[in-house]
Order: sequence, then structure tokens, then C-alpha cells
Amino acid sequence: MSARDTYNFWLEDAYFDEDTKAELRGIADDANEIEERFYRDLEFGTGGLRGIIGAGTNRMNIYTVRKATQGLANFIIKENAQAKGVAIAFDSRNMSPEFAEEAALCLAANGIKAYIFPSLRPTPMLSFTLRELGCTAGIVVTASHNPPEYNGYKVYWEDGAQITYPKDEQIIGEVNAITDYAQVKTMTVEAAKAAGLYEVIGSEIDDRYMEALKKLALRPEIIREEAKNLKIVYTPLHGTGNLPVRRVLKELGFEQVYVVKEQELPDGNFPTVSYPNPEDKNAFALALKLAKEVDADIVLATDPDADRLGVYAKDSETGEYMSFTGNMSGMLILEYILSQKKTMGILPENGAVVTTIVSGKMSKEITKAYGVKLIETLTGFKYIGEQIKFFEQAKARGEVSNEYLFGYEESYGCLVGTHARDKDAVVAVMALCEVAAWCKHNNITLCDQMRTLFEKYGYYKEGLCTVTLKGQDGAKKIAEMMESIRNDIPAEVGGLKVLQFRDYRENKLINTGSDEVKETGLPRSNVLYFELQDDAWCCIRPSGTKPKIKFYIGVKGSSDADASEKLAKLTEAVENLAK
Repeated sequence: MSARDTYNFWLEDAYFDEDTKAELRGIADDANEIEERFYRDLEFGTGGLRGIIGAGTNRMNIYTVRKATQGLANFIIKENAQAKGVAIAFDSRNMSPEFAEEAALCLAANGIKAYIFPSLRPTPMLSFTLRELGCTAGIVVTASHNPPEYNGYKVYWEDGAQITYPKDEQIIGEVNAITDYAQVKTMTVEAAKAAGLYEVIGSEIDDRYMEALKKLALRPEIIREEAKNLKIVYTPLHGTGNLPVRRVLKELGFEQVYVVKEQELPDGNFPTVSYPNPEDKNAFALALKLAKEVDADIVLATDPDADRLGVYAKDSETGEYMSFTGNMSGMLILEYILSQKKTMGILPENGAVVTTIVSGKMSKEITKAYGVKLIETLTGFKYIGEQIKFFEQAKARGEVSNEYLFGYEESYGCLVGTHARDKDAVVAVMALCEVAAWCKHNNITLCDQMRTLFEKYGYYKEGLCTVTLKGQDGAKKIAEMMESIRNDIPAEVGGLKVLQFRDYRENKLINTGSDEVKETGLPRSNVLYFELQDDAWCCIRPSGTKPKIKFYIGVKGSSDADASEKLAKLTEAVENLAK
């Protein structure tokens, strides 16, 4: 059917409710809007759904959520795994509670028990919960840090990580096989509860999560000693972090925690920010204002589903607040974990740190210094979570296995401990505040410690450029761009010799000096990676669902100024490479 035909079907069919039809009648004279809403089904990608809220097949609404859940239910039943149930959480976005309930009722109608939170919870708590309850799978309704008009739906499997190959493709196949909304099952809350297929969970899981986090503190005595002296400003950016972050800090003993009042309460419209992303300096405006008023040591912000953490800290040299990238805050936590475990005599010989191919490279020097293994995965924290599963599976088979120490990615996400299998901003706040307390104990600041790491391991600096080319022509241009580069590998980029070229789609690793070709050792993905001389690198990765392409760049300098100059030069060269 054409977009207009599908639009008319939604208007006329009794399956769709009157509110939906009223919304659609409001766009009756807007052919472009009808086309945009109905030209395709909202794509269920490797992580789930994400889209603009509204009526239509290409929108996030109760019908597209039910359809996705029916596909997941069909897969669970085919796996004969329905007995263990599914855990469901949701964030502060508009329609999140409604979408979570629709998912629960669809599962119940398929004979699969749903364990659902009564109010918003962070994404990492969903990962923790499904493992704690022994569930088959988990669903979290969130669009992470996207603008307020968006919502989304992510699927996790029994190991607590987001679905990976082959289950992601199998679930996608089940969702795409549903062509008739009448195939989708649902039932009332009352009927689901009466059948024992709908259970509300809450405080007992919150308590277990908190206990799991507090056990990860390495030096609680230092926290207790410095907790009254460290001033912390925190903003949840209208999201899910407010209660769990404040609770864990309070229970650890931190006394001077100042919350940004204007951004404290959940609000899916995110009225004080244009973009609720802790990677965006504009999101820190109110927090930095409060920090100056109270003379805070550190300033922290979590995104709406509390899996990413942004950080500022007061620089004693300038008196100003210095921002930390995700790579920088990750390195502060990594160095602290390894140094303290070594001092305490509990650093395992088989310890491993896991990161992604596009994350900062200082971790190579840090892990080398402490004699632990570094493992790189494809982009996406689900691959870091997958490594933890691999470690545990090998151990269960009686094989020599790695022991997980820390995982991080450049996009402001990390995981201390294995209580969850996704990035966790709540535990990241806890860990970073412990690092700050340790710094306070040693009469230095986080900024001083970061300078020490640069001086010790090298001035690493990273950048990211994103180019959006809209429409079908944009998608075509991106595809042509990738093919052109992989078919004509440059000998140098920005005056830096290409030492190694990796084409993850073709599973090729080419050492350019010898023309030796090996396998990459990672799953196939449309990603091109250049290892360059002087410890520089770049990576090109198109989005799988949007006409967007990302350029990741990293350098190592002899000073901060040298690294900045090298990064600017290489960034320009990489952008020109793809034109």
C-alpha cells in the first residue's frame, strides 16, 4: 500500500483508537506529513526502536510498541524461554509509562510474565534487574539523550546486555514478519494480574541495586574521611538519575551534594535544555552557575536514562571549571581502580579492561603499566557487556578466563563492576566521587590528577565529527563514500603514514608495509579504521539507521597544545578524505 492508503486504513480500521484517528485527521491536508508518517514501518534495529512520538507506522506509539513486543514474544516462545519472564523499565520521557505498560500487556497476552517498575528507573537498573530476577529478557523504554519529541525501546537478553548477533537479527526477523496489527495480542491489566502474568516490582530491587553498588567502593575509609569536605553539584537533567544518584552518595557518606533545583524533577519536555545530553556543554549551564555559587569541587550531569555521565571539575590553577570528555573521566576511574587494587594487593593477574575501537587510546598505556589485558570491541556498550558474558562462560567451562576490571567508551559511558551489563552513570558518579575524595585526601584536584595522567602516559586527545546527508541521495552518497575509500586505500592521512587499515565489513586487516592481510577478529560491520604513525588513528562509521556518518579521530602529543594542533590537522584531513 502507498503511504496515503495506509493512512486511510488507520483512519478507518476499528483496531486504532479515537485519539489516534483524531491526530491523523489533523494532518489530512498535509501530504508531506502523511508520507513521512506512513512511508515505512519504524525500523526495529539491532538495539530496538527509536523515533518521534506520534500516530503512524513510522512513529513511536502504542501500536508500534505492541508490534515490536509481539515479535519479541514470538522469538522468546520459539526459544522455549517464556517461563522466566521479562523485566521492564522506563525513563522520564513523554509516553514512557504508557509504552512500558503496553509492552507488559502484550507479553502477558502471550503467556509471558512481565515484571514492571511502577515509576521511572535508570537503564542500568533494568540490566541489573533482569539478571537479579533470572528473566529471559528485558525491555527499557527510553530514547537516551535524544530531543524531547523522541522515545525508544531497547531489548536486553538474559545475560543483562543489549541483544547482539545472532539474536538481534533473529528478533528483527520476527518483528518484520508481523504485517498485520491484528496479529498483535494484548489484554487488560486486571486480566494480566489475575493470570499471574503482571507483577509490579520496586523498592526491594532498588535496595539490592544500592547494595551491589556500595560494595564496589575500594577505599570507603577515605570517602568517610573526605565526604564532609567534598562539594558536589549534580543535575539529573529532568531524568531518572535524581533518586538513585542522591541515595548512593548519601549512603556512602557524602554530605555536601547540591542538586540543580530547576532540573531535579522528571519532565519529558526537558524545559531547561534544548538537548538533554551531558556531552553538550550547554546542558551544564545551570549546574555550573550553582557550582560557582557554592564553590563546588566537581559538577556532574547524567542523561535522561542515567547511563551517561558528564563531568566538570574546578581547576585550582585557574579557578575555572574544566570539562572532561568521556575518555578523560574514564581514564581517571581506570587509573584509580588499577592503582588502588595494586596497592591493596587485589589486582588479578588475569584482569581485563574492555573498550571500543573508537575510544581513547590512553588505556593502552595504563593497562600496559599495570600488566592487565586490554580488549577492544566494536562501537556500542553491548559488546563490552558481551565480553563479560564470554569471561563467565569460559570460567564455567573450567577454562582460563579474564576477570573484568572496567569498561568504558568515548561517548561518556562506563561500567565499574558486573552488577549490570550496560553503561551505568549511577555507579560512574559513585566511582568518580571516590576518585575526587582520594584526590582531596592527597591535596590535589581531579584536574591535577588528569594532568598527571597526561604527563605520565602521553597527551592523548580525541575528536568526533558527524555529517548528516538527508534523504535517499544522502544515504547513497554515504555508501559511495565508504566504497571509494575501501577500494582505494590512501597511503597517508594528513601527512601521517597509514600503518594498518581495517575494513570490518570485509573482515580484513591490512598491514600496509608488508601487504599482509589478516582477519580483524571482530564481527562484520561497515566500519573503516586507520592506524597511523605517531600513535594517531581515525575511524569512519556510517549510521545503520540514519543518513549520517561519523568520523572519529585520535592523536598523541608531547603537550596539550601539540595534541590540539595535531588533532585539528588530522580532523581536517579526515573530513577531506571522505568528500
